[in-house]
Amino acid sequence: MITRTRMLALLSAATMLGGIALPSAALAQTDAAPAADANEGNGEIVVTARRREESLIDVPISVTAISGDALTRTGAVDITALQDKAPNMTLQVARGSNSTLIAFIRGIGQQDPVWGFEPGVGLYVDDVYVARPQGAVLDIFDIDRVEVLRGPQGTLYGRNTIGGAIKYVTRRLGDQFEAKIRGSYGSYDQRDIVASVTLPITEGFSVGGAFAYYKRDGFGKNLFTGADQYDKDVIAGRVSAEWTGTERLSIRVAADYTRDDSNPRHGYRLLPNGALPDFQPIGDVYDTRAGVGDDNRVVTKGISGTIEYELSDAVTLKSISAYRKGHTDTVIDFDGTPGPVLDIPSFYKDNQFTQEVQALIQTDRVQGVVGLFYLDNSASGAFDTVIGNANLTTLTSGKVSTKSYAAFADFSVDVTDRFSVSVGGRYTSDKREGTVFRADYLGIRSPLFGRPTAIPFRIRTDYTNERTDKKFTPRLSLSYKPVEDVNLYASWSRGYKSGGFDPRGDAIFTPGTVNGYKPETVTAYEAGMKGAFLDRTLFVNAAGFYSRYRDQQVTTQFLSGTTVVSSVDNVGKSRIYGWELELRAVPDRDFQVNASIGYTNAKFQQFLTLDPVTLTVKDFADQRVFQNTPKYTANVSATLGKDVDGVGRFTITPALSFRSAYSLFEVPNPVLDQKAYELVDLSIVWTSPDKQFSISGHGRNLFDRKYRIGGYNFPGALLGNSVIGFYGPPRTFTITGEVRF
Repeated sequence: MITRTRMLALLSAATMLGGIALPSAALAQTDAAPAADANEGNGEIVVTARRREESLIDVPISVTAISGDALTRTGAVDITALQDKAPNMTLQVARGSNSTLIAFIRGIGQQDPVWGFEPGVGLYVDDVYVARPQGAVLDIFDIDRVEVLRGPQGTLYGRNTIGGAIKYVTRRLGDQFEAKIRGSYGSYDQRDIVASVTLPITEGFSVGGAFAYYKRDGFGKNLFTGADQYDKDVIAGRVSAEWTGTERLSIRVAADYTRDDSNPRHGYRLLPNGALPDFQPIGDVYDTRAGVGDDNRVVTKGISGTIEYELSDAVTLKSISAYRKGHTDTVIDFDGTPGPVLDIPSFYKDNQFTQEVQALIQTDRVQGVVGLFYLDNSASGAFDTVIGNANLTTLTSGKVSTKSYAAFADFSVDVTDRFSVSVGGRYTSDKREGTVFRADYLGIRSPLFGRPTAIPFRIRTDYTNERTDKKFTPRLSLSYKPVEDVNLYASWSRGYKSGGFDPRGDAIFTPGTVNGYKPETVTAYEAGMKGAFLDRTLFVNAAGFYSRYRDQQVTTQFLSGTTVVSSVDNVGKSRIYGWELELRAVPDRDFQVNASIGYTNAKFQQFLTLDPVTLTVKDFADQRVFQNTPKYTANVSATLGKDVDGVGRFTITPALSFRSAYSLFEVPNPVLDQKAYELVDLSIVWTSPDKQFSISGHGRNLFDRKYRIGGYNFPGALLGNSVIGFYGPPRTFTITGEVRF
């Protein structure tokens, strides 16, 4: 079998090389320190997975930590590159989008980015929760590190971290002047500029900023309009100020802005529709013949303030306040043809305010955190479902408002020098109000999208309703160190994602949609080992996990009559088990090897949903699979370095990643489902002796693999047999130069 052959090759490579998923073996450091190379110091990795600084070996959680410098050195453009570094994770740009993120960890996640329907993997920027996936494909600039936390994080990170959490940590300013500028040129006329500066104003007070400009032609073309497809046109910036008033008090204020003017992605037709020429698959997989238009804009911005006060040697108080706002205007052509067979013009808006206060406790035997959290979020939007063959448009619009309150505590107690117990819990109350409106119009477009004279002839949904969900999510872990630098642990935890209202719910087809859907929960068990061996030249992280998933929220869309309807069901229950192995070998400064392997086995035990043919609820568990969840993921890389007197240092990093076959939806589809594939990357870096200058070359996807990362499945004559796919980046080459001042 080709999958097994590929898998065995990667396993053999990982066994011989002995490494971890930390590219270039760069270390994640504390917020105040820049990332360092793995060969410096004792190889210790410091993370804040439990809201406090700890050695990675001591944390009884599966964590992959990757420094921003390491991502930059390997040519990573945005955080979706983490998919090829961390085991059992899918991290991709959402179908039809340039900057909307979909994330799955150990089989749990959400690919539907519609307003009010929230992801199952939490994203945090400097400990600020980002509620919406729009604009969440964060670019790699001004970043210290990224931490990937696998498994439910409901105690410390709360709502909607049922699958895990991704922590994006930006650089702290420090008190020294620093400036750098990086420029890149690459395939498809890629032109990137990233610049940053830190300015100490007075003792204890610094200001800084970073700016990024990303421009690239498309990987393909819209063969109907001539516009680029899969292009990039993004500007982003971040400014911050840090003040250390006394030895005990520090304040940080940061603001960011991102605007994405890249063209929308319309997808590639995978099936014809009879002999009609416009409906034939044509051109490259990055091409389309979409006629809905090429206008797209995504704007996200936010501001946050963090205050830390050291009340005593044992207690530190911390406050995190933040406001974020986003707006998306876009169009998606589901049929990929010039005509309005199945077109979706849309807009999304969201804003959120969060406030968190913490008390961090640190004594010789007890470490922990107690905190309160508040979220006020509003997400709204609208879209037309234009079905040209029926001369019909269905407008869907609405708003979902959320107020969430939580109290949490998590403590670790060192019972002895070798044995410790960690226990935590979080109580969450989510109050949600949903307003949903759906109406049918004769003709093409509704009043919200360019036809102000249109009058609905049928109201499908029109309601406002409220629901409140409350949940306690506990966690317990035991850790034992049989020898120094080896930690054996076992944990039990529960995760929770709140219920809500289906913003596309059709009250004619499913009257119960007005009551909303229930929360989903996970009970997770994990056992693992973390250790440093061979005089701290070999680091090993291993974990096995088993999860019971209940009331899983699944979105289903299909044709009913002459319109597309949607339902969100709590489908029942499933079980998930698997394992992960991460290795990092750092025998000396000139040779480092990294590898990871992950296995996930996920199976529905009950899948209750409406049968669109019989209009009765049936159990489809034997016909459904977990989406975006390959059984195997693996990667291996090696970094070889050489110092040349008077010239500088050269490093070369080849990397190989692998993903076994996976389905894009719960219903398997041989046309859409992605077969196993591997990606090969190569990076070469020169750094001057004084480390002020560097030049690097990056080749990604060197064998030009074509692999699907998303799709839509709307077969049938009325919808133009619209089965379309979206693809990951092709082979690219980039040259980057950087100057530090």
